[in-house]
Amino acid sequence: MKRQLQLVIFSFCLSAVIGQVSYSIPEELAKGSLVGNIARDLGLDSKRLQLGKARIYTGDGVQHIELNRERGILVIRERIDREGLCRQTTPCALHFQITLENPLELFPVTVEITDVNDNVPAFQNEERRFEISETAMIGSKFMLEKAIDPDIGLNGLQKYTLKPSDNFILKLQSQSDGSKKVEMILQKSLDREQQQHISLLLTAEDGGDPQMTGTMHIHVTVLDANDNAPMFTKSVYKASIIENSAIGTLVTKVSASDADQGSNGEVIYVIGNSVDTVSKLFHINSEGEVILDGPVDYEKEINYHVDIEAIDQGGLSDSSKIIIDVIDVNDNSPVVNIISTSSSVQEDSALKTVIALMSVNDPDSDRNGKVCCVINEHIPFEIKLTSNHFYSLVTERGLDRETDSAYNITVTCSDEGVPSLSSSVTLTLQISDVNDNAPVFEWSSYETFIVENNTPGLSIFTVKARDADWNQNARVSYILEDSSVNGVPVSSYVSVSADSGVIHAVRSFDYEQIKDFHFRIKAQDGGSPPLSSNVTVKVLIQDQNDNPPQVLYPVQTGGSLVAEMVPRSADVGYLVTKVVAVDVDSGQNAWLSYKLQKATDRALFEVGLQNGEIRTIRGVTDKDAVKQRLAVIVEDNGQPSRSATVIVNVAVADSFPEVLSEFTDYTQDKEYNDNLTFYLVLALAVVSFLFITCLVVIISVKIYRWRQSRVLYHSNLPVIPYYPPRYSDTLGTGTLQHVYNYEVCRTNDSRKSDCKFGTAGSQNVLIMDPSSTGTMQRIQSEKNILDEPDSPLEVSHTRYNS
Repeated sequence: MKRQLQLVIFSFCLSAVIGQVSYSIPEELAKGSLVGNIARDLGLDSKRLQLGKARIYTGDGVQHIELNRERGILVIRERIDREGLCRQTTPCALHFQITLENPLELFPVTVEITDVNDNVPAFQNEERRFEISETAMIGSKFMLEKAIDPDIGLNGLQKYTLKPSDNFILKLQSQSDGSKKVEMILQKSLDREQQQHISLLLTAEDGGDPQMTGTMHIHVTVLDANDNAPMFTKSVYKASIIENSAIGTLVTKVSASDADQGSNGEVIYVIGNSVDTVSKLFHINSEGEVILDGPVDYEKEINYHVDIEAIDQGGLSDSSKIIIDVIDVNDNSPVVNIISTSSSVQEDSALKTVIALMSVNDPDSDRNGKVCCVINEHIPFEIKLTSNHFYSLVTERGLDRETDSAYNITVTCSDEGVPSLSSSVTLTLQISDVNDNAPVFEWSSYETFIVENNTPGLSIFTVKARDADWNQNARVSYILEDSSVNGVPVSSYVSVSADSGVIHAVRSFDYEQIKDFHFRIKAQDGGSPPLSSNVTVKVLIQDQNDNPPQVLYPVQTGGSLVAEMVPRSADVGYLVTKVVAVDVDSGQNAWLSYKLQKATDRALFEVGLQNGEIRTIRGVTDKDAVKQRLAVIVEDNGQPSRSATVIVNVAVADSFPEVLSEFTDYTQDKEYNDNLTFYLVLALAVVSFLFITCLVVIISVKIYRWRQSRVLYHSNLPVIPYYPPRYSDTLGTGTLQHVYNYEVCRTNDSRKSDCKFGTAGSQNVLIMDPSSTGTMQRIQSEKNILDEPDSPLEVSHTRYNS
């Protein structure tokens, strides 16, 4: 059987194999003996061997030679016996590979083992006995046992000598397997009466230096009369047997005949091989049947040569040969050996990147030994046959860790036998992440709401972005991009948490100042270089009912009483005046309603719920008081609602003199009430020392205003309204001028609404100043009531003193 230790390791730079290095050493060298300087012969230095983790790979795992990385030499690891390693095979060589990593390289190495003359030719038996009839014919052949010398070439068996050579000579006959059949030929007739026993010495000699020999003693007993030798029907028999056949299987049957009769014609069969393997595997019975005695393995021996001999009772014999061919069966699965493999690979690796190197061997022959390897489907890898018995696993398509972070790659190798046998090995490959995915927001844009008057630091909204990468590459930070809102940096409006993406309000928002704004947030991962994406966030400010209604008309004066004149002839539905108010809030928070809260006579007046018009609900009679005081409350529709109250004074009279006395008393009562309030406040100031200073200031201010009013007004007469020449009643019952125009301009932001009163010929307005009498005032207004959103209400008055 041929036995070879083979391994070929490949370097996959351009998929080329480095040139082979060969050495020749004699067998039986001592352990540690130098084989060769592999570093010098490969053109490498010892540093490359150490950094590349150089090692020797052998296919069958038996390592006779080891590598010294530091010195870069190959040395004998254990004693090598060429005969035990290769038997008669020539040349005898060790085949192995030296592998290097980073990058992967391999160097085939062949070490030829030369033979030394360390074996003596030996016979299995030290002596052989023959019984030969004295009538044996000259030329009769007697087969002798062959000597065995495991050495080869000149060191192997070279010749035989037989002494003495008086009666017998040797004849050597070459056979098909290269061996020689040794026969002893009778060259002189035997005479039992002269010599009954003959002793011979057979010597086997090799050609080594020094020469070695082996001997066997031959004892010949001369028998009486048996003059016919057995004869085989064939000189060579051929047979075949299937490997792994059961013990006791019939291999073939041979036959030999002897012309003698009686006991001289009885033939027995023997196997003449002295080789242990043959004599232990087969035996032949008296019927000439060759029977299997042991296991037959095609992978160890493909055929056997069996020498057989037929001997009659007279000692005459004949020889023949049986050639038994072993038929291979598919009884060996492919053997997969992983030479080198990577545990991980980056997802951006180039195509055809080598993942693993492996060797596959099947000891069977022909189709039974032909192997095909495949990997599991639907993975981005392929397996390629690089040379005989060697495969590489490489990437076939691009890798994406976000799709598959790891692969279990099963390599299955099957032979072509029937039935097919297979072996498999599974490799686990991790895909290393690279930063190839930018963070992605859950939505393309965001819109959120916040109620005005919020607390600074309030959480408004949370944005979330996800990164399909892993670990640090998937760590997302949120950054507020620089921008401005109405010329103000957006960072003064909102802030964003870098880790959580929570958006906080930096300030309290006012719907009347800003209704919405937008900004951009950047999500950036922690990769190198970092990747990012942006999203727009729009914040809508929701209105809150935080502004009460503002009464535009009638104008409330600080020191004068404004009264509306209603004639006693006024009928039902007479328009007395109209309360005009606005609310700077928006939506339903700006919807206003008017209600009559208090009135001197509730049965006389009513207020329009929606328009604020004050009308009579019955006819005016003489019994109705001249002085009527109405408190009108203006409410918005917010939750909770806010309100403002306006006092409307109505004079029910047909003439000014009729009104004077009533309003004069009213002013005197007011003066009395003011004095009473003054004394109450003064009394409280005495109790609390802390309020004395404040009260002094208040008194000083009042005195100052009183002196100013004395300069402007010189009488204490009540103000009587002036009726313009073009006065007329629009409805036939009202006191407003015939032509009375007003214009209201509203926007979504009621704070920026405009309300204008057009120029009128006159207004029927009665203004009473409690500190003066006998003064008639005419008020004309031609003013924009709301000039600017945040400016106070401005009203101009022109006063005329009589």
